[in-house]
Amino acid sequence: MTSLFQILMLILQVAQFIIFAHIIMSWLINFQVLNLRQPLVAQIWDGLNRTLEPVYSRVRAFLPQGLGIDFAPLIVLLVVYGLRIILVNNAAAFY
Repeated sequence: MTSLFQILMLILQVAQFIIFAHIIMSWLINFQVLNLRQPLVAQIWDGLNRTLEPVYSRVRAFLPQGLGIDFAPLIVLLVVYGLRIILVNNAAAFY
């Protein structure tokens, strides 16, 4: 059962890394540090969007419209942190 706990923590850590990469890359694209005309940047951006957009779209369905700021990545990141806290606090159940 310890391995199950470690696998779940690894999955949440990878999800956290992917979300951070998406957030930072979106800032760099918006501030024109990165250019989507570069093939590598476009491929990475497309892959991140395809991975995260199904999750973000479900969160956006519950958020109010017209705020001007996309809070979906923040909420998904908070959910990932919450799941990690729940797993760590209940780690004794995995042993």
